[in-house]
Amino acid sequence: MKKHIITILALTFSIAAQAQNFQPVDRWLDDNAAKMGGRVMLMVYKDGQIVYSRSANNMTMAQKMAGRMMARRMGQTPSFDDYTASTRQPMASCSKWFSAALVMTFIDEGKLKLTDTVGKYLPMLSQHGKGRITIGQCLSHLTGIKAPELRESMADMRNARSMDDAINQIAQQPIEGAPGTVFHYSNDGLQIAGAVIEKISGKSFETLFTERIAHPLEMKDTDFGKGPVALPAGGAGSTPNDYMNFLEMILNKGTFKGKRILSEKSIAEMQINRLSPSVKIGYSPVEAGNFGYGYGEWVMEGGAVTSPGLFGSFPLVDNQRHYAGFLMCVYIKNDGRNERYKQLKSLLDTAMK
Repeated sequence: MKKHIITILALTFSIAAQAQNFQPVDRWLDDNAAKMGGRVMLMVYKDGQIVYSRSANNMTMAQKMAGRMMARRMGQTPSFDDYTASTRQPMASCSKWFSAALVMTFIDEGKLKLTDTVGKYLPMLSQHGKGRITIGQCLSHLTGIKAPELRESMADMRNARSMDDAINQIAQQPIEGAPGTVFHYSNDGLQIAGAVIEKISGKSFETLFTERIAHPLEMKDTDFGKGPVALPAGGAGSTPNDYMNFLEMILNKGTFKGKRILSEKSIAEMQINRLSPSVKIGYSPVEAGNFGYGYGEWVMEGGAVTSPGLFGSFPLVDNQRHYAGFLMCVYIKNDGRNERYKQLKSLLDTAMK
C-alpha cells in the first residue's frame, strides 16, 4: 500500500511538471545561447522537485576557437560538449551569495553582529581610517571604499600571499564616502567579512564554507579553490546541481531536507534592499539595471533575489511564485544582459502559473 502511495505521488508531481508550458523558455534558450557564450544550461526547481532542466548548444566557430586558445593557456583539453547538471564552471560574483550566507551563520550563532565594526578584528583597517565599517556594510557594498575595477581587484587578490596581505591591500584603497552613504559594487567588502570570520573561528574561509554551507547542502563539487587566499566575492566554482541545492535552501527560508542552515530572520535580512534614496551610487554594473541590493544578493522587482556573475550565470529565487532557477553560461560581453535576465524571468513566471 505504501509503495502504491509513493508511486501515485510521483506521478502527480510528474503530471504537474508537464502541465507547465516551458516551450517559450526552450525557444528563448535556443535563440539566446549564441549570445551567451554558445552554451547554456537552465534548471528550475519548484514544490520539492526539478521541474525543468535543459541545455542549448549553438557555439560558433569563433567561440570554439576562443575556447581552444583559453584551454591551451590553462593547460586543459578543450571541450565543446553540452553543459549538464554536473558541469562545473567558475561562478564569479554568483559566489557572493554563498559568502554572505556563510557570514550569516556566525550572526545566527551570536558570534558576530551585523553592527560590529571591522576594526575590532582587523586593526590594519583602523590604521587606515576604515575601522568603523560594519559587517552589514561589508555585505551590502556600503563600505565607502573606492575599490578598483572588478577584474583588476580580483587579479590583485589572487596575487595576495595571505588573507592579511589581502586586507593590507584593501586598507590602502581610497575612500569615496562615509560608510553607509555610498554603494560601490566590488570585491572588498566580502573579502573583509571573510577575513573577520577567519579571525573569529581560527579556521580558513575554505574550511568554514565546506563545514557550514557546502557539506550540509550536499554541494559536493563546490569550493573556493586551493589558493593561498580564498576570494569570497568571486572565487567559487560550482555546478547547476550544487547551486540549486543552495537556492532550495534560500527559497525554503533557511532549511534544506529538514536541516536548518540559516535562520528565517537571516534569510529575511539578506533580502532587504539597502539602497535607500539617500545612498549615492558610486559604481553599479550595467547588467544590474535598477535592481536593489541586500546582503550578497540583488533585489529584483517583485521581491525576487539574484546574484549574477561576471561570466553571465544567473541564479534566481522568486519568493512570490515559490520557485528557483539557475542559468549557467560563460561569456564576458554584457551588452543586453539585464534585459535577457528580465526576459527569462518573465517567461519563467508565466510557466510557473
